[in-house]
Amino acid sequence: MDEEPLDARASQDARRPHGLVHHPRDDPDLDPAGIAARAVDVPTDGTAGASFQGKGTGGTSRLVIDESKKAIVGATFTGFETADFLHAATIAVVGEIRLDRLRHAVAAYPTRSEIWLKLLEEYGL
Repeated sequence: MDEEPLDARASQDARRPHGLVHHPRDDPDLDPAGIAARAVDVPTDGTAGASFQGKGTGGTSRLVIDESKKAIVGATFTGFETADFLHAATIAVVGEIRLDRLRHAVAAYPTRSEIWLKLLEEYGL
């Protein structure tokens, strides 16, 4: 089976409604992969910085956490202008950064990047 070229898939992703971006491991049911995971969700527009984009822009941000490593193994972001969140999540996943260390990377206030603070708070840090 021939796969679509990456640039064709990327342009299709850019046209998806609600700005869906995700890391491949965004499913909390990762047991077949040997990962005991927990998902945390928060509203993407639930930060002070999001108000600069307009009220009611909606969306949900999700992190999937490997409970044994206490590290992010997946992420999904929906809503307005969420692509930068995915890049940050990819760095955290690839670097296998533990959440207790990630917690010290303080997001600027008020910006949409506060979503990281909200996600970590929802997790319990």
